[in-house]
Amino acid sequence: MESITMPVNSAALAHHFRSGATLPRQARRDALRALKRALKDNEEALLTALHADMRKPRFEAYMAEIGQVHAELDHALRNLGDWMVPQGVPDNLSLWPATGAVHPRPVGVVLLIAPWNYPAVLALSPLIAAVAAGNCAVLKPSEEAPRTAQVLERIIAQAFAKEHVMVVQGIGSEVVPPLIDGFRFDHIFFTGSVPVGRSILAQAARQLVPATLELGGKSPAIVDRRVDLKRAVRRIAWSKFFNAGQTCIATDYALVHTEVMGPFMEAMAKQIEAFYGTEPQRSPDFARLVNDKHFNRVKRFLSDGTVRMGGQHEAAERYIAPTALTDVSLDSPVMREEIFGPVLPVIPWNTVDEAEAIIRRNPTPLALYVFSKDRRVQRHFTERIAFGGGCINHCMLHFGDVHLPFGGVGTSGMGRYHGKAGFDLFSHQQSIVKAGMFPEPGVQFPPYAGWKEKLLRRVLG
Repeated sequence: MESITMPVNSAALAHHFRSGATLPRQARRDALRALKRALKDNEEALLTALHADMRKPRFEAYMAEIGQVHAELDHALRNLGDWMVPQGVPDNLSLWPATGAVHPRPVGVVLLIAPWNYPAVLALSPLIAAVAAGNCAVLKPSEEAPRTAQVLERIIAQAFAKEHVMVVQGIGSEVVPPLIDGFRFDHIFFTGSVPVGRSILAQAARQLVPATLELGGKSPAIVDRRVDLKRAVRRIAWSKFFNAGQTCIATDYALVHTEVMGPFMEAMAKQIEAFYGTEPQRSPDFARLVNDKHFNRVKRFLSDGTVRMGGQHEAAERYIAPTALTDVSLDSPVMREEIFGPVLPVIPWNTVDEAEAIIRRNPTPLALYVFSKDRRVQRHFTERIAFGGGCINHCMLHFGDVHLPFGGVGTSGMGRYHGKAGFDLFSHQQSIVKAGMFPEPGVQFPPYAGWKEKLLRRVLG
């Protein structure tokens, strides 16, 4: 895919926004409905592209990418009217006879930078929020999923006027810096790695542009001794090997109580076979790593512990089998970096303090999963550990609920989106006081007589 160079016609987007064309509720609804139609029209092409880029299984592609986008669209269309209504605030006696309200206003022209692991949903979901909030947008799909990027460009061109939403293709490191430096966007939304997120934030800071960063981290699944082990293993394996582990909220590593360590490993081996058969490489339900660079990075993790199951790999297919490692040093690369592949380190623990200490050694989790029947254990980890979001006795489900804000904390990201949270993210919360015309108290105006101060103190306390 060829890289483009500046200038991008950002002036047309800014002019379109300033014209007020994106402000009316009906215009926003029409744009969202047009996106829904375009997505349906190009569904097969998108599924084909996702398979070609990552051999993403059709079911996984529809559930995590296309179906999730439809859910976001339907939720926004149902609730947009309520989201746009100004929110009144309680009357303030000291300002009487005035009333105040908060009006959600679009911020302007936004830049959306999407990653390669879920190249459709992580491009279109923030776009839905931006459009619902009344903004114009520049969308940069990932060049690492080039076929999907081309279909996304076709969907956008079908759904939106070019001065409303523009797609920019090219190599991110070549395209994004001149985009940010060449035009002052009103908001930048980035999903990707921590190092690139730091760079985006630094570029945005030069022009004082607010940025939302959806990053990653070491997301643990904690398995207590009081647990439904079979279900826990099934759900952890699903989250770890879904999309070949290339999911920012996948279980990065499993912390397993020593009392159930043996049964956990036995159940994991059975579960991998139940999911993918005795030869996962031949399974149509197991994806591939996105490129050779990523394949080689993940393959190096196989030497960071004892391979208890899996470990097979083939460079020509960018295939690494569903793998579990034990005897893993906490200082090894597999425990210091986000894995983003189908390799699961399994670490034993005895006390909640010990497990907590292991989690705190690592980058802030984007997600955390606690498997326990003991509510005290559940509360301990969910209250004591900082993490973006998560589940109790399951994995990844919180991403699929459009009512739940999604995002990281600390080094795993900043800002929240999905549903109303996304609408608010791309809206300026404008506070307006409407002053009454009668009566005119006059207390605030000079001359400041003594009785005025007494009255002021009485009102303000």
